[in-house]
Amino acid sequence: MRRFLVLLLCTLLAALSGSAPAASAPPSGWVLPLPQVPDTVKLDGHLGPSFLRVPPACYWRECALVIVSHPRGQSAERLRESAQVGVLVDALLEVPFAVLLSDDGGPTTWGSPAALAQVAGLRREAAEHFAWNGRTYALGLSMGGLLALRSALPGSPYPVSGVALIDGWADLRGAWKTSARRRQEIAEAYGLSSEPPVALNPLVQAELNPPLPLFVLVSPEDTTVPARSNGERLYARAQPGVSAFVKVSGPHLGANRFSPAIAHQLAAFFERLEAQATAQARHSRLQP
Repeated sequence: MRRFLVLLLCTLLAALSGSAPAASAPPSGWVLPLPQVPDTVKLDGHLGPSFLRVPPACYWRECALVIVSHPRGQSAERLRESAQVGVLVDALLEVPFAVLLSDDGGPTTWGSPAALAQVAGLRREAAEHFAWNGRTYALGLSMGGLLALRSALPGSPYPVSGVALIDGWADLRGAWKTSARRRQEIAEAYGLSSEPPVALNPLVQAELNPPLPLFVLVSPEDTTVPARSNGERLYARAQPGVSAFVKVSGPHLGANRFSPAIAHQLAAFFERLEAQATAQARHSRLQP
């Protein structure tokens, strides 16, 4: 029933969107019922579910999608249950964005191409459940930074218009060198018997390609993901004007990463990118 309702709403939206700008309330005369709070849609995967959060506005106006990739050893269910992650998600829903809490193909996939291919399938499925405007953004937490960054690089199975990393890994080779356990996990995820080649390292590939819109949060006191060789190095390739670099204190994924103030900065970053994309699309339509 929900799938039918979404398809019907999207059909009506398509008829309205040609002349109606983005607004904060349904169009005059709207009669179909809308949820009063964000929906949660469960998307089943091979190793576990992912969860799509849809704010009410994204059923009647076009919204972008933010894909959230989880830390090492965690899951989409863990993200959904986390009150701290919920602060970030709520800020994104408020914009409004639809938010996909991704299972990333498993708990220790380390941003592998195989994991990215699975997320591409989740993205296609998620787009069927709300009025999607075609744009996708990525947010990576810790290990999830690798997948988020890889999704924005050439060769990704889908386009990503901006990336946010919170205490995120960007240097795959750096992660490989930190412990035997991590080496084993990365080797299994990538099908490797030795150190990952440069072509598989998202950080190096980002340095070889045009600057990206980036939101990077790091702490000099993070002893799990070294800030200097990950977030700080990556931010040197940030697109000026829209990117943001945030330095905090404390240990890896500390509570201050999930404060309302940080959530507001994160949402504002993606909102800037949406405003820029909307303005560019409007300008293109006006060209003779």
